[in-house]
Amino acid sequence: MSHPIASHFDDHDAVRADLEARPHHATDPAASAAAVDAHHPRRLRLTVAEIVTETVSTSTFRLRRPDGGDLPPFLAGQYVGVFADGTNRPYAIASSPARADHWDLTVRRVPGGRVSNHLIDTLAPGDTLTTTGPAGTFHHNPLFHGEDVVFLAGGSGVVPAMSMVREIADRGLSRRFHLLYGSRSAEDIVFRTELDALAATRANIHVHHVVQDAPAEWSGPTGLLTGALVEALAGPLAGRTVYVCGPQALYPYALRQLAGLGHPRRRIRFEANGAPADPTAQAHWPAGTDPAAEVAVTAQGRTFRTRRDRPLLDALEDAGIHPEAACRSGECGLCRIRVVKGHVHTATEARLRLSDERFGYTHACVAYPITDTELDL
Repeated sequence: MSHPIASHFDDHDAVRADLEARPHHATDPAASAAAVDAHHPRRLRLTVAEIVTETVSTSTFRLRRPDGGDLPPFLAGQYVGVFADGTNRPYAIASSPARADHWDLTVRRVPGGRVSNHLIDTLAPGDTLTTTGPAGTFHHNPLFHGEDVVFLAGGSGVVPAMSMVREIADRGLSRRFHLLYGSRSAEDIVFRTELDALAATRANIHVHHVVQDAPAEWSGPTGLLTGALVEALAGPLAGRTVYVCGPQALYPYALRQLAGLGHPRRRIRFEANGAPADPTAQAHWPAGTDPAAEVAVTAQGRTFRTRRDRPLLDALEDAGIHPEAACRSGECGLCRIRVVKGHVHTATEARLRLSDERFGYTHACVAYPITDTELDL
C-alpha cells in the first residue's frame, strides 16, 4: 500500500510500479550486477571504427562495440581512461551523449608523450582498444551552473566543449553557450569547420577563435584570452559559470584574468589536466631537496628506485605494479595508496579526504617520494 504522503507527488503510482519491477540485490544479485556494469563498466574492449585527421597533430578515434550495441551513457565533458603501452591516460569524449552507438576520442600529439604518440602512430581502423567507463566531474550541472555558460578552451581543451556543443545541437537544448577557443595558429584549430557551422545555424551557440600567431589575412581576435577580451566577446560574466580546459599554464592565467574581472571562484570550473609539470615549484616542496636524486620505493614485496620528481603512479607502473587509475590528476582517488614509511610530497592538485593526512593516504598520481618509502596498495 502506498504511504499517504505519496499522494502529494505526481505520478507516484507509476514511479512505485517502476521501482518494484526493477531487479533487487537481495532477490537477483546477478541481474543487479549486470545492470550496474552496463552503465558503469570497469573495462570495455572497443573497436576503432574510423580515424579522422583533425589537424597535423590531432586525430579523432571513433570507437564502437564489436557487437554494434550501445555504449554506456555519459555526461558531456566526461572522459574515459585509455590503456596503451603498459599504462593508461584519460581522454575526454568529443562526441555527443545523444549518440549512444559510438564514442569519439580526440587525441592531440604531445611532444614526448607516451600514449598520445602511441595512439596516433600505431592505431588503425579495425584495431581493438581497452578503455574504462566514463568518469569525471567536468560537466554541466543545470542546478548550479545555470543555462548561460562560458567556456575558455586552449588547444585540445576544446574536446569537452565540443561534446557540450554537439549535445546542445542534437537535443535542441536552449542553453546559451559561449566558446572562446585559443589556439597558437589557425592551422591548430580543432573542429573549426563544424564549430563555425553550428554557431552559424544556432542562435544560442557562439564560437570565437582567438589565435596567437595570426597570419596577415586573419580577421578574428588575436593574442591571449585576457579578461578584457573575454568580456568583450562573451559579454558581462555576472551570474554565469565559466569552464576552463586546456594546457596547464592556462589555469593560473585564466584564474588571474577572471579574478581581475571580479568573477567569483565558485563560478569557475577547471578540468583536472594531469600531474603538475613541476612539483618543485609548489611552495611546500621541501627546500633543498634535489628532485633528480633517486630514492627506494617498496610496494607489494618489490623494491625499486625512482627519481623524486616522478609521480609514484608512473614509478609503480614502470616496476610492473598497476594500481587502478583514471584521471591521473589527483581528482578521482582511484589510485589512493597508504604511505607506511617515509615522506611523500603530495601536490596541491590532490583532492584528499579530511582524514587522509592523519592516516597516511595520498593519491599516487600526484605524489612524489622524498625519502625511501614503503607503500600499502
